[in-house]
Order: sequence, then C-alpha cells, then structure tokens
Amino acid sequence: MCRVAGLVRRRYDGLRMQTPNIGMSNSKSGMLFSEICRVALDSFRLNKVRFALTAVGMIIGTASLILVTTIGLTGKQYALNQIQAIGANMMIAEYEGGGSGTQSSVPQDFLTIDDMNAVVQQVPSIRNASPMVQLQERIPIGNGKERDILVLGVNDQYQWIRNLQVLAGRFFDQDEVQSRAKVACLTWEFAQRTYGSQEAAVGQVIKISGLPFTVIGTFKERAETFGQSELAQDTVVMPFTTARFFNGNDTTKQIFFSAADPGDVPRATQSIYDVLKSRHRPESVYKVTNLTEVLAMAARVANALTLVLLLVAAVTLVVSGVGIMNIMLANVSARIREIGIRKAIGATRREIRMQFMTEAVFIALVGGVIGTIIGLAVPFSVRFLTSYRIPISGLSAIIAIVTSTIVGIIFGTLPATRAAQADPIESLRWE
Repeated sequence: MCRVAGLVRRRYDGLRMQTPNIGMSNSKSGMLFSEICRVALDSFRLNKVRFALTAVGMIIGTASLILVTTIGLTGKQYALNQIQAIGANMMIAEYEGGGSGTQSSVPQDFLTIDDMNAVVQQVPSIRNASPMVQLQERIPIGNGKERDILVLGVNDQYQWIRNLQVLAGRFFDQDEVQSRAKVACLTWEFAQRTYGSQEAAVGQVIKISGLPFTVIGTFKERAETFGQSELAQDTVVMPFTTARFFNGNDTTKQIFFSAADPGDVPRATQSIYDVLKSRHRPESVYKVTNLTEVLAMAARVANALTLVLLLVAAVTLVVSGVGIMNIMLANVSARIREIGIRKAIGATRREIRMQFMTEAVFIALVGGVIGTIIGLAVPFSVRFLTSYRIPISGLSAIIAIVTSTIVGIIFGTLPATRAAQADPIESLRWE
C-alpha cells in the first residue's frame, strides 16, 4: 500500500475517534478542510519533484503576465512622456487658404501679429504665444562653401512653448526681440557640424543675406520628433522682429500658443479658432491643432499592445493549466487505492472531489504567488539599481494570483470528478 494511503487511513482513524459521526451526521459539512489540506501537503511531500515541475509552468505564466503588464505600462509612459516633451499644452494656428480660390485677385488672408495679440487678450487660458516666420537661406560656412539653412523668426516665448533645451549659451530674451537685435540660436546638429561643439558655436558670427548675426546659444528638442516638427537639422532661430525685414511684411506662417493647464487645451483650441475666424474673411480657412489627439492615440496603441501581450501570457497560463490537469489525472491513477480506502471508511464523492480540487488549486496558487513575486522583483530591481522609475501595477499582481487560482479550479475539475466517480471496490482491488 502506498505511503499516502497509509497516511490517509491513519488520519481518518484519528478523525473518527474525535468525531464518531463523521461520514454520517457530519456528512452534511463533509470532511474537515484542515484535514484535506494536511492530506494534500502529505501528498506533495511524497512527490516533491512532480509538484515542483507542475508549479514551474504556473510560475512562468504568472511572472510573464506581470512582466507583460509592466512592459506595456512602461511603453505607454515612455510614449506619453515623449509627446508631452514636445509640448502637451501646445497649440498651433495656421492659414490654409482663402476660400474657393476662383478669384485670383483676392489677396491671401495670412495671420498677423495682431491676430496673436487678440487671442492672448480674449482667451484667458493662454500662457505663452509666439509668431513664426519661415525663410530659406544660403550661408557661407568657410572654405568657400555654402550651406542651405532654415531660418525661423520667433519671439522669446517660443522656447517655453516648444519646451526647448538650451545646450550652450542662452536663448534670446524679450529685450532683444523688442530691440530687433541681430542674434541667433542654432540647432545642436548645425552647431556640431559647423563648429565642432556646442560651446565653440557660441560667440561666432554668421551672415544671413549679408547681415551679421551673433550666435548666443545652441538648443535641441527635448523629444525626438523624427523630422515631424518645424525645426530641421540646419536651423537658425532669430527674433521675429528681426526676421520681418527679410520678408517685408507683418504676416506669419504659424502662431504657437501654450495653455496654462493641459485640461484647458481642447477648449482653448476652439476659442483660438473662433477668434481667428471672427477677424478674417468668411471664406478664409484656418486650422488650429494640438497634441491631445496624438496623446489619446498613443494611449490607445499602448493599451492595445498591452492587451495583445496579455493574451500571449494568458496562453502560457492555459498551457500551465493543461499541465496541472495531466499531472492530476496521473495522480488519480497512482492513488486509486487511497481513493478506495477513503470511500471504504466513509468519505463521500464530494469529499474526494474537494480533496483533488484542493490539490490542483494549491499547486496553481503556489505557482501564482511565486510567479507574482518574481514578476514584481524585476521592476523593483530596475528601480533599485537605476534611476529609471518603471511603473508597477499592484492590480496586475492581484489579477495574476486570481487568474492562477481560477486556472487551478478549471483544470482541476476533470481529475477531481474522475477521482470522485471511482468505484471503491474496484479501487481496493487495484494493484
């Protein structure tokens, strides 16, 4: 007789001495749950390797579920941070065209500085505003060579609207804008290629249309926009008041705004559009855009990616559940005499079913807890060893443990039912 069968018989004998009516008057409540757990633990002690190998699959599946959630949250946070670094509060107004275009004699209805000032006065949530004029120039860079560059005329608030990072020197200020100072700031790529370093570029003089401009700083965008912004690699930024002398008028290609709070952006965007439309011809077409839709799209993409990865992790848990079911079915066959002894001394089908169901859930739960600890240990280790703050979801840990328990219940049902339906007489004859 197997050792588990002997242990079960001794436990039942002791339990019957303490509770004489077990299996009769106490059949309503069934076998004590504590006894079921003790028998399950005895079974696991006698089959340590089988138990460990079965739990490994659940450990991997549960840890994968938590790590996948962590990866999804990290990717979502990174994408949102990148977009916010461009300027989450930023809005851009621009002129698209003048009506149907059938009347060629009608001048184009460009935006002006007066439009920007009107928006600032009529939209209370606007914090910063900057016009932008765009020019294409060709400048000498030494050794008789010339380079095509992009010249942008903006004001001092453009730095804060676009969330630019000054690498060397400084950005021009309001006094320099008002005095039409001949100063310029360079993109870091332009400064690096032309002068060898950011610091070396500061103080240099470049000529644009024959006029000398002193370089007072270099800058870069805080987030990589992959060429999708108005800033090219070879860009020179100067005060808008100075750049107006190159195009000879007061019009502007675009006007940049920023709101005091991200929550004000949608309402401010509509208000800017309404102000601009009220100041121009009805047939003129204007567009005011912001990054709110981009942020929402990035969040949806990240959530969809996380869901797909979670489905992959769920497949791992299902495979682990199939492994539990196979092991428990083999366990039922190996312990057939134990089942017969239990039934012979009064155990009901419900008690037998509960016994094997408890063992299946216990395996899944232990694997789930260990997998959860491993899954949480990885992001915590990254936080401890580096300065990067990986987001950790406590909800994912709860879901992982609950899911592993449900998997144990689902895939433990068949073995438990088969054990409960075993004939006690045939079980006792089993060799």
